[in-house]
Amino acid sequence: MTPTRVRLGVNIDHVATVRNARGGAAPDPVRAAREALAARADGITAHLREDRRHISDADIDHLSAVLREQARPLNLEMAVTHEMLAIALHYRPHAVCLVPEKREERTTEGGLDVVGGHNWITPFVGKLNEAGARVSLFIGADPAQIEAAHRTGAAVVELHTGAYCDAVREGRDDDAATELAALSAGAAHAHALGLEVHAGHGIDYDTVAAVAAIPQIMELNIGHFLIGEAIFVGLGPAIGRMRELMDEARGLETAA
Repeated sequence: MTPTRVRLGVNIDHVATVRNARGGAAPDPVRAAREALAARADGITAHLREDRRHISDADIDHLSAVLREQARPLNLEMAVTHEMLAIALHYRPHAVCLVPEKREERTTEGGLDVVGGHNWITPFVGKLNEAGARVSLFIGADPAQIEAAHRTGAAVVELHTGAYCDAVREGRDDDAATELAALSAGAAHAHALGLEVHAGHGIDYDTVAAVAAIPQIMELNIGHFLIGEAIFVGLGPAIGRMRELMDEARGLETAA
């Protein structure tokens, strides 16, 4: 497979987390989105949770307007609920990523159970497809889940990279190798079925290269680490360094 540039979607949820910790309007997630695009992010990801713990409905409204103005994609992450479906059908974002969601979790802890929820998820995918959204399912790199995702009619799967990233950070080399092999096999399997493959969750400078090097992966969605790193170096430089590492992993030169 000829090496291709991996797209970078920047998740700006945790700009809103900081804003909401104190209330008010600062820091502004929409400003973060503008700066991310200026730093050569390919698109913006935002997760509108049921409890609105970070991104708000007003943020989605403003982000939708800004990204339409700049002709850049918004990837709306959301739970498989009727409330979220109505919001997605109203805003008609470029992409919708269906994710599992539990109120008590700090962040998304695992992939969507498409096998168990196939009859519930498939109609949502159909309605979003009809509205023109590019639908992605956030799943583990499990063959059964990948095959079930394909049967829903979704165009994309986003593979959960959290277990691999955790193993690397904790120095569990054997586990990291096992998880990376599973991601590689899952990406190849999904690609063979005609699905576009994305990946995300927990990726940082130390883990991005191995994931970006998987040839079937076309997009990475990265948020928490970049927003944290931005505290020390600024959002533009943080994204720029991530972009460099992604391109190096594919044997490409980073554009100036």
